[in-house]
Amino acid sequence: MDLIDQLRTFIQVAHSGGFTSAATQMDLPRPTVSLAVQQLEARLGARLLNRTTRRVSLTPDGEALLARASVLVDDADELARQFQAKGAQLTGHLRADVPSRMARRLIAPALPAFFARHPHVTLELGSSDRPVDLVREGIDCALRVGDLASSSLVARPLGRLRMINCASPAYLARRGTPRSMQQLARHQTIHYATAGGGVAPWEWQEGGHTRTLPTTAQVTTNSAETYIACALAGLGLIQVPAFDVREHLATGTLVEVLARWPAPPMPIQLVYAHRRQLSRRLQAFGNWLAEILTPALD
Repeated sequence: MDLIDQLRTFIQVAHSGGFTSAATQMDLPRPTVSLAVQQLEARLGARLLNRTTRRVSLTPDGEALLARASVLVDDADELARQFQAKGAQLTGHLRADVPSRMARRLIAPALPAFFARHPHVTLELGSSDRPVDLVREGIDCALRVGDLASSSLVARPLGRLRMINCASPAYLARRGTPRSMQQLARHQTIHYATAGGGVAPWEWQEGGHTRTLPTTAQVTTNSAETYIACALAGLGLIQVPAFDVREHLATGTLVEVLARWPAPPMPIQLVYAHRRQLSRRLQAFGNWLAEILTPALD
C-alpha cells in the first residue's frame, strides 16, 4: 500500500476500534489491515495504536496523526475527483452527527430522497444530544442547535428554530395555567442539562431583551426525547422548538402556554472542521439538509 492507503486503513482501524471490524468494513483480509498499520508505524517511526486482545486504542502519537491523516486523505480524494467529469455521480463515505429528534423526525424519513440523488454515497449518521469532537472522532459535519462556543470549526448558518412554551393538560389541570411571567415562579418546570454540566435557564423576550428566570424542577434530563416525554407525563413546563411538538399540539396532548413570552429562536448551523475545500459530497449533503430543515425553521 502507498502512504495514503496506509493512512486510510489507520483511520478505519481507529474509528472502528479494532482490526477485524476495520477489515470487514474495508472488505480486506485482517492480515492486510494489520500489516498496513505496522508499515505505517515503521515509516513514521512511532507507535500509533495500543493493542489488546479485545480492542485497540490510540496512543498520543496516534491521536495527533488521526486529525492530520483525515485531512490528508480527504484532500487526496478531492484532488482525484477534480479531474472527473463535472456531471459524474458523487461517491464516497460521509460521517455526520445530528440531534436525536431531528434524526428521527426530519432526516431519517427524508434519506431515501438523498440516496435517490446520490446512490453511490454512503452515510454513517450519528444521532445524539452531546457535542461531538469532529476532528477527534473523524466526523465530517454536525448539526448544532444554539449558540456555538468559540472554536476553530467552520459554521454554515441554516436558520433559526421558533421556540414554544408548553405543558400537558394533566399538569395544567393540577397546577393551573400560568398567565404571566410572575405566575411562572409558582410552577414546576423540567430542567434540560447543558453540555457544560448546568441547566438551561427559562428564557423569554421582553422589550427587545432576553431575560432569564431560575425555576424549580423534580427531574433533569440531557435528552430531548426524555425532556418531551416528561412534559407529556405531566411533570412540568418545557421550552422546546415548535417543530418538535407540532403533532402533540395538534392532538392536544400538549398545550401552549405563555405565548406572549417565548424564548428567543435558536440558531441552527452545520459545522465542519476547517478545510481549504469541502468535498463535493459534503457540499451536497449540506445543501440537502438545508432543504429538508426549511419547514422547521422560523
